[in-house]
Amino acid sequence: MKLSSIRRDWSASPTREMLAGAVATFALIPEVIAFSFVAGVDPQVGLFASFIIGIVIAFTGGRPAMISAAAGSVALVAAPLVHTHGLPYLFAAGLLAGLFQIAFGLLRLGVLMRFVSKSVRTGFVNALAILIFGAQLPHIIGGDWLGYAMLAAGLAIIYLVPRITTAIPSPLICILILTVVSISLQLPVMTIADLGKLPDSLPILSWPAVPLTAETLTIIAGPALAIAMVGLLESMMTASVVDDLTGTPSSKNRECTGLGIANAAASLFGGIAGCGMIGQTVSNVKYGGRGRLSTLFAGALLLILMVLLKPWVSQVPVAALVAIMVMVSIDTFDWSSLKAMVVHPKTSSAVMVLTVLVTVFSSNLALGVTVGVLLSGVFFTFKVARLLQVDTETDASAKRLTYRVTGQVFFASADVFVEAFDIEEANGMTVLIDVSQAHFWDITAVAALDKVVERFKAHHIPADVLGLNEASATLIGSLKGSIWLKEV
Repeated sequence: MKLSSIRRDWSASPTREMLAGAVATFALIPEVIAFSFVAGVDPQVGLFASFIIGIVIAFTGGRPAMISAAAGSVALVAAPLVHTHGLPYLFAAGLLAGLFQIAFGLLRLGVLMRFVSKSVRTGFVNALAILIFGAQLPHIIGGDWLGYAMLAAGLAIIYLVPRITTAIPSPLICILILTVVSISLQLPVMTIADLGKLPDSLPILSWPAVPLTAETLTIIAGPALAIAMVGLLESMMTASVVDDLTGTPSSKNRECTGLGIANAAASLFGGIAGCGMIGQTVSNVKYGGRGRLSTLFAGALLLILMVLLKPWVSQVPVAALVAIMVMVSIDTFDWSSLKAMVVHPKTSSAVMVLTVLVTVFSSNLALGVTVGVLLSGVFFTFKVARLLQVDTETDASAKRLTYRVTGQVFFASADVFVEAFDIEEANGMTVLIDVSQAHFWDITAVAALDKVVERFKAHHIPADVLGLNEASATLIGSLKGSIWLKEV
């Protein structure tokens, strides 16, 4: 690693980096505790995981300034395993998931992110913003006037203080002011202590208490693979969002490996597996986080707050954290995408909207992204298939009919290619198939060409193929003698 890169990641604006990381830490607390309940584990399991993951991935991850912790999508996947087999099996599955993710990175499969379109990424971001806001509604709806007043005051501080000063992130000022007011006036409001049991000691390194048998492997293999894939997908999507926000590249393969190491470490210290947290990451970047120091400080501060400063942190009003998360959801949503829907192609807008709908209604980010990617692939396939064109040129004196093929021939356009050749039109003539402006991509395309030539020959119509490019000729040549291709 270059010295300049190390300086940029660790030494640039340390005060700014630590303050940004602190904002991300307070944004983490309510979500991690809520996700712990989703997974069916004590809050300290999620909190242990979050500061272990944060500290480890600061060194091993491939995307500086990204915040990773115990996440809701992983909690959803882990919940059935906890319910049926207990907490030790969750730790074992997390450890195995980490090994899967390390292998994914070492095999350099992060390149698969190239298949995720801009429309899917936008839908992912918008859906997550909606989910983040929705997660705050239980703390908002049904509250008394005091809770609403605290929330309104928190939002006012967050949005108005930057007009006066930006030296200290306004969310930190919000937490400080509302906590002081709540304690001083002894206001009857919900605090962090009311969310669940907080850690009262440091995490301890231990091997998951499960038997090392084939049966155990059978139990945890499926959930571990699901945890690994969901975690990788969310982390890769979050890394891409940070790439766009900061205008800087990141190593997706290193992020995969780094996440695997962090999840393995978290599992060995009694925590649930996790992944990238886009809301907290956006918050970190917004307030100046650009390097690894902000990630490290976010994890370290969470440890300090939850263990050493627990008596004070437990008195922070939940309304202050809700105000921060409402701000995060507003900032996360890509508002320009609403206006862009009018000018963007309808297929792109459809992919974005469907990604949002599937994600929001299923509360499953991985499912939403998967549906979006598949739909993008379908639309792309149809678009490319329509670009195939077959024109005819007749030379009556020479009794020759020339078919000029232009475009891409592959599994989706193969039928269109075959249907373009008319046996009746070619009757009594010599056929020349000019493919110099076409490309054959797969065995379906080769089979289509073979089918056309054999159909002409079956009707005693001489047919020759002209102008195969090198790549197409190589593909066809490698398949000669197969059931699809005969000598042409």
